[in-house]
Amino acid sequence: MKPENDEALEIKDGGRGLARGLTALEGTISLVAILLVVQMWLLSATLEAFLAGHNEAALPGAIVSGLLFASAFGLYRFIVRIDRTTRGD
Repeated sequence: MKPENDEALEIKDGGRGLARGLTALEGTISLVAILLVVQMWLLSATLEAFLAGHNEAALPGAIVSGLLFASAFGLYRFIVRIDRTTRGD
């Protein structure tokens, strides 16, 4: 159960906190989608270069792909935190 002060803040806020939370979620989900598209493009370009005999492209491609994965995972954790905050769990 929330303290009375938090309930008063929610009433005075008029739902703007929920709107801000939803805006943050939508923006973050868009960033995750862009990161995943870039990662898929990088994977296909790296694989194509590797299969063409350019073995030196494999390691940098794998490193950048790992960084993109870590970024997407960090944004996912941000989404979970914002969702919990917005819902009040």
